[in-house]
Amino acid sequence: MMNKRQFLKTSAALGLGTGLSAFTQLSALAQATTGNDYRALVCLFMFGGNDSNNTLIPYEPADHSRYAAVRSNLALARDTLLPISPSNTGGVRYALHPSMGGIAGLFNNSASAAPGAPKAALIANAGPLMVPTTKAQWDSRSVPLPDNLFSHSDQQSQWQSAIYERPTNGWGGRLTERLVDDATINRGYSVLSVTGGNLWETGDRTLSAYKVSASGRFGFDFYEPTGTDPLSLAITETLRDTHQHLFEQGFVDVMGRSIEVQRILTQALEGSTVNTVFPNTNLGNQFRMVARLIAARDKLGLKKQCFFCSIGGFDTHGDDQLTRQAQLLGEISDAVTAFAAATAELNVADKVTTFSASDFNRTFTSNGQGSDHGWGGHHFVVGGAVQGGKLFGQFPNHTVRGPDDSGGQGNWIPTTSTEAYAATLGRWFGADDAVLAQVFPRLQYFNGNVGFLG
Repeated sequence: MMNKRQFLKTSAALGLGTGLSAFTQLSALAQATTGNDYRALVCLFMFGGNDSNNTLIPYEPADHSRYAAVRSNLALARDTLLPISPSNTGGVRYALHPSMGGIAGLFNNSASAAPGAPKAALIANAGPLMVPTTKAQWDSRSVPLPDNLFSHSDQQSQWQSAIYERPTNGWGGRLTERLVDDATINRGYSVLSVTGGNLWETGDRTLSAYKVSASGRFGFDFYEPTGTDPLSLAITETLRDTHQHLFEQGFVDVMGRSIEVQRILTQALEGSTVNTVFPNTNLGNQFRMVARLIAARDKLGLKKQCFFCSIGGFDTHGDDQLTRQAQLLGEISDAVTAFAAATAELNVADKVTTFSASDFNRTFTSNGQGSDHGWGGHHFVVGGAVQGGKLFGQFPNHTVRGPDDSGGQGNWIPTTSTEAYAATLGRWFGADDAVLAQVFPRLQYFNGNVGFLG
């Protein structure tokens, strides 16, 4: 049995007080700071390079015929598509992939949606750029270009960092470092990942993603600091011991903090219920956990939070690309649509914005089976503050070796930079011009507001 002295030492190691539990103390303080100005960004990263040429598709008959002629075995039949009529394209219609019924519904219903209800917008041909780049400038290499274009790892890092030469941190983390004060209670929970580590939430000062299991189970959930069972006593003894070796003591300190923050989060989630039904898929479970974490926002007391979700499988050089992408986009659409409904249930739809990102688009031409690494691609944004039912950016000219093609295979040169896309999200998140200039070092070269958020 632990005596009082042992318990006090254990409490100190874990950051606990001697009266109320750490969670009770922090929760009471946190709720006192919670206001109405909550904002959350939810990044959905599609690893492998989504073929967005088959995500957003020209629907006018002549445009679709040109698309089908070039895409050959990868072309989707016009009568299978989900037509959309953006309100800002002068009557020109487009379509979404047949598996994206939920997102198509959010887009098409945007005009009639109640104020603050979830809506969807689309952003055309976005990707990493150091400066605005034309076909002639690409051909002559007369402007600076991001490092190692068309590389999975480099483009993933550049999308998540908005830094194009050896990035070490992400723009979500950099934003949060500046918008959540260092003294904020539970500050570490302002960057949460339900899918493992990521660069996007890594700050340039102290923050990095706190990783949460999408299943809702946390490590060491069997441990009680005041428990008398043999396992709890053994862990308590380990945490209480001091070590002369720097790394040994560092391990114990980190373990103690990790156990306590997990306990705080577990207790915050108790009673955090969401009635919306989510699909029982990996991504559905990720978004369900994000919804539960948002439901617990008052207990944590945070006004700004970033969440990271992901799905892989998009590297489809020689795969059955049509079948694989249909499965993946269906999983995405169902999960995002359920999450949008959950934000409405929680009455925070206008305070939460979900956006997509991916390594790159894939080539417009087929390699005979699938498609290869491309550049600029199309993305969606969902939330109650979104200017829904509109297509932002410039849809590429689908002419191979034409004015938007960088390589003769339909490698579209982006017309909306990753930085402009991210800065638009950052401005809504609460960043002013000074913060945006710090977070996005090349924003001066672009229009920093693409316009898809009110």
